[in-house]
Amino acid sequence: MKKLFLSAAVVMSTLTFAQQFGVKAGMNVSSLSEDSNLSDQGSKIGFNAGVFANIPIAASFSVQPELIYTQYGEKYDYTVPSTIITDETRYSGATHLDYVALPVMLQYNVTPSFYLEAGPEFGLLVSAKDKAKNETTGETLAESDNYKDSLNGFNFGAGIGAGYFFTPNIGITARYVAGFTDIYKDGQNSGDAVKNNVFQAGLAYKF
Repeated sequence: MKKLFLSAAVVMSTLTFAQQFGVKAGMNVSSLSEDSNLSDQGSKIGFNAGVFANIPIAASFSVQPELIYTQYGEKYDYTVPSTIITDETRYSGATHLDYVALPVMLQYNVTPSFYLEAGPEFGLLVSAKDKAKNETTGETLAESDNYKDSLNGFNFGAGIGAGYFFTPNIGITARYVAGFTDIYKDGQNSGDAVKNNVFQAGLAYKF
């Protein structure tokens, strides 16, 4: 998988025939599919940033490979039931999953300024941490150590999106990426497969 990302970086740096290179950055609204070990799962805000090359392949079509750093994960709540000794305790937390991702989007140019896109995304997990807070006492708990080695290091998903360029160089982008890969390694989660999902919106600049 690392060889794939290295090869992609080399290709993007040597594609001199590409029409345009660019940079992009934006906001992620990410979540995880239902996890039977948690309750009250919700979305988490993160960011994405990276580079792309837009390569025309026909009059109205182009391929856009990207190399981006992107933050996935979720927010959640859970409750520890009361016992004879302790009262019920409520916790809130957030899972932070950071990836280096390689989306490869096929774009259809509806007009010179507006496009639709779809394609696969390949991700390499670089960091996995949890933050939690005791909502009953207000105490913020220590952030977990990086436990990425306990999770699936590869993530595969598919994205659909659109973009609009106000000028030949500056545009806005929007994309939804649905994950197909269980974030847990085989046998490490007692429930159903837990998968990444994210909505992305941001700005792009073509050189």
